[in-house]
Amino acid sequence: MLETLSPPPVSDHPRNDMWVDEQIWGHRLWDSTSPWLIFLEFLGVAEACEREGRLLDDAGVPYPLRYKPARRMYARNILYNGESLGRIATRGGNDTAAWDEWIATMNERAQGVPTRDFSYLRKRFSSFRDFASLITMLRSSTIESGSNKRWSSRFVFPFGRHALYEDLNLVKGNASREYINFGLPGELVYQMLCRSSAAEALRPHLAKAFDGDPCDRLLDLIEPKYEEDRQTRGNSYLPYARHQCFDDLGRDWLAVFELGLPRFDAYPHLATLAAFHLLRYQLVVASSACGRQAPTFVSEVVAPRKTLVRELSVASYQRNNTLPERSVEAYVSAIGSSPEWVAALKGEAPFTDCRRILVERVRWPASDDDYDGPHDPEMLLAEFRRAAVNRHRNHVANVHRSYGIGAGLVSKRGTTRLRYAPTDSILKALILANVSTRMDFMEFLALLYDRYGLVLGEREAERALDPDEFDKKAFQANSGRLERRLRTLGMLRRLSDACAYVENPLARIVR
Repeated sequence: MLETLSPPPVSDHPRNDMWVDEQIWGHRLWDSTSPWLIFLEFLGVAEACEREGRLLDDAGVPYPLRYKPARRMYARNILYNGESLGRIATRGGNDTAAWDEWIATMNERAQGVPTRDFSYLRKRFSSFRDFASLITMLRSSTIESGSNKRWSSRFVFPFGRHALYEDLNLVKGNASREYINFGLPGELVYQMLCRSSAAEALRPHLAKAFDGDPCDRLLDLIEPKYEEDRQTRGNSYLPYARHQCFDDLGRDWLAVFELGLPRFDAYPHLATLAAFHLLRYQLVVASSACGRQAPTFVSEVVAPRKTLVRELSVASYQRNNTLPERSVEAYVSAIGSSPEWVAALKGEAPFTDCRRILVERVRWPASDDDYDGPHDPEMLLAEFRRAAVNRHRNHVANVHRSYGIGAGLVSKRGTTRLRYAPTDSILKALILANVSTRMDFMEFLALLYDRYGLVLGEREAERALDPDEFDKKAFQANSGRLERRLRTLGMLRRLSDACAYVENPLARIVR
């Protein structure tokens, strides 16, 4: 039985007019983000907690999570709010004049900084041309540069602590927290790892990630020395004190960290795994709420023509895609059959008492505008079910699709319908997280099924599917395509007709 934490007080989330998705999965899963942005949000939380000496350590108090993320407005203005830099540098001419022109421009247009004075940079660089080259180099590392148009919502590669800052919106020069890119799933990832069995082992790896990189030292160089005004954040809520999905995420991240890879190599895999495990967490919790077994993912290794495995993969995706909404309906039904609700129906004022139960448990109806129907408990519960499902469909229902596509598990490639069709990125991440040096190919397929529910080979398909769906030859061909694909990636070697091994080439390199 899972230990469920008490929901936070209403005052912590005054604008949330209903509390259903949050009590099932937490506050909050947010579909309008990407694996990289989830990872950056996580790193910002982790860096702030590490700065205060409590990295992945909640001291036995799982809620509330409180932290003060960096803003780094001087560096962000320099990197993304100064289009004149390149023009001035390429024009050449007198170095002093170049500095004067650029500093004057920045002092005029900079936003969100306590003092508009960028003259400190003159003393830190030998020439304006060198400074401009550095900024151009740092800009080239921008994460998802094509999707973030607003300059205050653009992010450099996470070289270290000086490259980490929160998403902000600037109105008339005043900065406020923005949720477009950092919608709180990064905070959920932090809490999942904090409550995982791997928390202690992960701590030194994460601490090491915040310091020592030359590019991070360069970012520190473009910031003045001042006491930054950092706001307290952390209103996310994760309902479970412990969960197998938390341990699975921690185990996989630890395996990647222990490879000792450079940041540029390791971080994409960590971002992919974070999104994948959030997807699994949503579906595993939904399955449990519906009284079902953990979900499986029938996965097609893309074939040139339509196959039975493709059809089964489409069906598997569609079946899993309905699980979150069904868990919301199950949650509403559980309220309607609870002893408290049944007792209220037998009381002197059943509608009033049932309405009070909903307000106390799910914060709905918050006002008469939410429900103006008949004073009938059955109609009230029906309207609540409709409102809860509609709210769920706005964002949380899309997490499976959004994170699945982002992590490389879900695709439309070769067809018009979404299904599970793993890309190279997620296959590489799973190999790095599960294969220390090498592993028998059939053993690898069994491990993917046992740990994640991924169905790629014939043995796993026979275990997961009904007899009338299972076709041995179709899944033999599917695993054959996977074998050839892994060989192309340099991650599989066949020693004989009966002996193929999945290999972790990066483990060989670093050791």
